[in-house]
Amino acid sequence: MANREHLALLKAGAVQWIEWRNQNPQIEPDISSANLSGDNLRGANFQGVNFTRVDLSHALLVRANLSGADLSSANLHSAKLIEANLSTANFSVANLSGAILTQADLTHANLIGCDLSGANLRGATIANANLIGADLRGADLRDADLGTAKLIRANLCFANLIEANLIATDLSEANLHEAEVIGAYLYKADLYKANLSKAHLSSAYMFRANLSEADLRGANLAWSNLQGANLAGANLRGANLRGTNLKGANLKGAILQDAIMPDSSKCDFKG
Repeated sequence: MANREHLALLKAGAVQWIEWRNQNPQIEPDISSANLSGDNLRGANFQGVNFTRVDLSHALLVRANLSGADLSSANLHSAKLIEANLSTANFSVANLSGAILTQADLTHANLIGCDLSGANLRGATIANANLIGADLRGADLRDADLGTAKLIRANLCFANLIEANLIATDLSEANLHEAEVIGAYLYKADLYKANLSKAHLSSAYMFRANLSEADLRGANLAWSNLQGANLAGANLRGANLRGTNLKGANLKGAILQDAIMPDSSKCDFKG
């Protein structure tokens, strides 16, 4: 349960809270299980605060500092976290569905099993974050930086990843069914056994990406760069590979039935 004194200071307003935190930097505030639904907490310093199981739904947390805070199992449904500092924060199993996190800093954050369905993460920095098993259905990740993030078994179906940075990102066994991945950077990304059926990957940069045993049925890969990529055992039935660069790609055991293939100058692949 929340420390009553800490909660009273927070409810007293941002100015008093900031002043108290500045005067007592050694104290780790405990706001766990509190009801802060709809509260205006813009710009507040919550670094390292215990927010486990707190209700922050619809709360205003624009440019708030939540770095290192514990928000595990917290409810942040439709919360506004625009430009918030969430680096190294713990959001495991938290509800961030419909939250607005544009330009937020989520580097090294723990988002294991987090519900981010329908969330707006456009332009957010999520590099090195742990999103294993996270639900990102229909999330807006356009221009987001997900470099080296862990998205193993994450649900990204219908998500918008246009021009997102996914360099060296682990998307093994992730669900990207009908996701918009146009122009995304997937250099050395791991998409082993990922579901990319009907995904839009045109002009995506997938140089040396691992797509072994991936499901790419009906995917649009037109004009993408798959040079040196591993597509061994991948299912490309009905995929559009028009203009795709497959030089040096490994297509051993890949299913290419009904696929639209690129011209011979771009088909120097193995298999």
